[in-house]
Amino acid sequence: MGNRFICMSKKDTKDVGSRSKRVNRSQRKLLAEEEFLHRQALSMALHQHQLSQRFDGSMSRRIGSTSSRRLTDPFANGKQVPESLENIQTKKFILVHGEGFGAWCWYKTIALLEEAGLLPVTFDLKGSGIDLTDTNSVATLAEYSKPLIEYLENLEEDEKVILVGHSNGGACVSYALELFSQKISKAIFICATMVSDGQRPFDVFAEELGSAEQFMQGSKFLIHGNGKDKPPTGFMFEKEQMKGLYFNQSPAKDVALAMVSMRPIPLGPIMEKLSLSPKNYGTSRRFFIQTLDDRALSPDVQEKLVRENPPEGVFKIKGSDHCPFFSKPQSLHKMLVEIAQIP
Repeated sequence: MGNRFICMSKKDTKDVGSRSKRVNRSQRKLLAEEEFLHRQALSMALHQHQLSQRFDGSMSRRIGSTSSRRLTDPFANGKQVPESLENIQTKKFILVHGEGFGAWCWYKTIALLEEAGLLPVTFDLKGSGIDLTDTNSVATLAEYSKPLIEYLENLEEDEKVILVGHSNGGACVSYALELFSQKISKAIFICATMVSDGQRPFDVFAEELGSAEQFMQGSKFLIHGNGKDKPPTGFMFEKEQMKGLYFNQSPAKDVALAMVSMRPIPLGPIMEKLSLSPKNYGTSRRFFIQTLDDRALSPDVQEKLVRENPPEGVFKIKGSDHCPFFSKPQSLHKMLVEIAQIP
């Protein structure tokens, strides 16, 4: 078979050239938009870093104002506090981020709770967000949860809070319930690792990631911070897999923020079995918020968690991926307030 030649008229050549120019312009526009999103996300992350510098000591990584002005005048813009919210006994929400995230992920929730006259507080767990601890050195759940535990230790004797945990932050919430059940009015698990006694947080994700043993032996996402000949110290998904697992319904700007802000996940804390007693953890008031378009923790797995470790109440967010604080912030806020109002 010989070579094929196609003769084109001047008009055809001009049409092809025009299409090529249009395609190039379209590609340049897409690249410019993507670069703008990433710059905007980085700017937001840096802004959150600047906010955190306002606080000293153990609370240096808190985000969300609890200054005296906010406490006495939460509606400085002239709005009135709804009468139903005035009756909420516990107005302080402690927001605990999930694996790889940091305090930055709650920025929409913080704004909505403050606008409602409530008091959100959040901080980076060890090796997360802008905490300078090397992720590879965080080997236990106690160490990972230390900022949360220190905060609860320093509460006034008669003060109570509502504890909110996202994803693997649920393990930190369970750990805190065992230690400080008397200081926690309610615990809210958002598509989270609400484990039973003797269970590892990683076990919750086993259906998506395989057994812990398989993951430790063969995962390409593992990080060997102490050398290839030593046990793995952490893991981190590639960006495309992270987008598919966590952010399948989240706005592009929030995904861009996450891509410049996510950090490796310490392996030790999620491989540790929790010891939870009927006296402490067993007497706590727990609520679970399910995300129904979740690919990291499927709705079926969430249902299984609820069946095996029944909470007081279950709420469901339709159309939400694993990060409802991005994909469905208003729905999440509404449920948090609704749970706070339960007597």
